[in-house]
Amino acid sequence: MADALVLHEDRCFDPDPAVRRVAHTLYDETRRLPIIAPHGHVDPRILATNEPFAEPAALIVQPDHYILRLLYARGVPLETLLDGDARKVWQLFAEQYFLFRGTPTGAWLDHELHDVFGVEQRLTGETARSIYDAIAERLASLEFRPRALFERFNIEVLATTDKASDSLDHHRAIRESEWPGRVIPCFRPDAVFKIAAPGWPAELEALGREHGAPLVDYAEFVHALEDRRAFFKRMGATATDHAVLEPYTAWLPPDEAEVLFQQARQGEATRADERRFEAHLLLEMARMALDDGLVMQLHPGAYRNHNQLLFERFGPDRGGDIPVATEFTRNLRPLLNAYGNDPRFTLVLFTLDESTYSRELAPLAGHYPAVRLGPPWWFHDSLEGMTRFRERTTETASIYKTAGFNDDTRAFCSIPARHDLARRVDANYLARLVARHVIEMDDARRMARALAYDLAKETYRL
Repeated sequence: MADALVLHEDRCFDPDPAVRRVAHTLYDETRRLPIIAPHGHVDPRILATNEPFAEPAALIVQPDHYILRLLYARGVPLETLLDGDARKVWQLFAEQYFLFRGTPTGAWLDHELHDVFGVEQRLTGETARSIYDAIAERLASLEFRPRALFERFNIEVLATTDKASDSLDHHRAIRESEWPGRVIPCFRPDAVFKIAAPGWPAELEALGREHGAPLVDYAEFVHALEDRRAFFKRMGATATDHAVLEPYTAWLPPDEAEVLFQQARQGEATRADERRFEAHLLLEMARMALDDGLVMQLHPGAYRNHNQLLFERFGPDRGGDIPVATEFTRNLRPLLNAYGNDPRFTLVLFTLDESTYSRELAPLAGHYPAVRLGPPWWFHDSLEGMTRFRERTTETASIYKTAGFNDDTRAFCSIPARHDLARRVDANYLARLVARHVIEMDDARRMARALAYDLAKETYRL
């Protein structure tokens, strides 16, 4: 008989009974708080159409780069996972499920299978077929439609991530429906900042088409960005998002910005030109944030599409992005000197370089009023990764200069699992402080609620 899938109530808590007891109390007081998901990559189409999910492999395996990267690293061909028969994909996933033991992905998957889909057996090659059939049957029911799950997950607000040229038709459809779920866009203009990329002309044309005028000079380009930000805000957006290799910021003289823009239009921009243009535009984004109030998020430190062969064959978001060392203090000084002291501005900083937590990020957040620290991201949103973040930033910046938690996922059904793990980790961290008499229990209760709910609402102006 297959082993039962059991989620221990003490998972992620310290074995010390004094710590564990306090952690349970704090977790029990936060576990049912509504989910604030201010940054993520769920496709708004699924909530606009509210159609049934196709089947388990397409829902759980294929869109999740956390899963794909480990399977690929183990030697599983991506074409087998992405283009194969759904049942065969699920069978292969189940046979390799042991790869996720001890990883955050494994914790999320167990939670998702058990709590969302009611699976009571461990997923293995032997149980793959019966579990697939059980999930597929549930997905056909009204209770497992996207909007029903949104409500069951107790999501108060869900932000997507959308290109500057996106028409936001799916968001409009959600707003015009009678469904009360709050799904908001997030303005991400990365594609029109990358002037040396082969696809930049098409991205510029798309931006101009949505703007309603051709973008033939730098001034009109900036006006289009301002116009689109205003449109996103009218559609409910409260934030922008910017993914960069390095958080380099520097002003360009107006004539130089125009020169680079025209070089790009002629297809003559270099990577060095792009670096300077992007650095200038980040400052422009901060300037615009003072006017429209959108929170600015910065996600640096990912060498995108490191595996060129994988990218050429399968495109982005397949697990081929790798972290690089990141410097914040010097790179961000122009932006923070210009806007970091202004109470109207909020800058949320993320990192994939843990070595910057105590050396740079906590001191920056512990000084500049505008700076908040985003939660551990991507490779670090794990039991130990989130604990390290708390240990290395709290003493310098306090938890109140952090942005709460966000799940940063495109795997819709994993949202409650990710938030549950974060709430457990934070409860355990605070319980350790209580057990050592660093803070009192009433303080810990307020801090636990802030980390689970209040800080995200406050930071993202929700």
